[in-house]
Amino acid sequence: MFGIIGLVLLHVCVFGVYIIHGGSMGPILQAAPFEIATILGAGVAAMLVGNDIDTLKGVAGGFGKIFGGPKWKKQDFLDTIFLVSRLMKILRVDGPVALESHVESPESSAIFGEYPKILHDHHLLHLITDTIRLMVISSGNLNPYAVEEVMDAAIKEHVNHAGHPAHALASLAGALPALGIVACVLGVVKTMSAIDQPPVILGGLIGSALVGTFLGVFMAYGIVEPMANRLAAVIKEESQIYHVVKQIIVATLHGHPQPLVIEAARVGISAHNQPSFGEVFDGLRGK
Repeated sequence: MFGIIGLVLLHVCVFGVYIIHGGSMGPILQAAPFEIATILGAGVAAMLVGNDIDTLKGVAGGFGKIFGGPKWKKQDFLDTIFLVSRLMKILRVDGPVALESHVESPESSAIFGEYPKILHDHHLLHLITDTIRLMVISSGNLNPYAVEEVMDAAIKEHVNHAGHPAHALASLAGALPALGIVACVLGVVKTMSAIDQPPVILGGLIGSALVGTFLGVFMAYGIVEPMANRLAAVIKEESQIYHVVKQIIVATLHGHPQPLVIEAARVGISAHNQPSFGEVFDGLRGK
């Protein structure tokens, strides 16, 4: 919602004030389709050259994150705490072997089945199951620090890969002003070929060329760069759920009491998604 409001306000402040000060939109509207096709087309072409197909798909899908926000909401963080805490309780009470059926076939697990959103997220599911699988194989004899190191590496790799679309958009934002200059130069070349024309025609051609520079800067710093920053922020916020999983598992392996385990996981969640201490423990009592 705020992204859409921001885009509307951006256009009102730039073009609205321009019109109020007596500017004419005619030259801009006449030149804009050709200039945008040149600038944005060249920018997209450069993205195709510099990125793989997964990154390009991530850019296309990233617009949903930019305007819709992170996929994980408060209830998802609660569900993750509940799920991993239940699994760790089984580990403490029944031993690692009792977890084998749950992690080998999570789609058949009654526990995982209660949390379909987690079950259908490949990365989150495998962070949980792969880590617990290590516990099962090692019969619970794992160094907590070694587990934390492995989980940190897995989270870092996923977050780094998930951030490629944001980096691609940021690179596009950096390129757009220069591509706007390219469009402007081509417009100047066109103007020079018509140097024998009357001033009114030359003025129109020069104005059209300058629109290229304007649009390159406008799209870069007014639209694409803010979108890249927003996408990067959303991806970073989404990664908090992986740290929730890590904190619960590692703190449990350290032998910390459950209140401390839960609090270690809870405090790393953004304020607007962070469940209260009471919400977590009230939910755990019913599990």
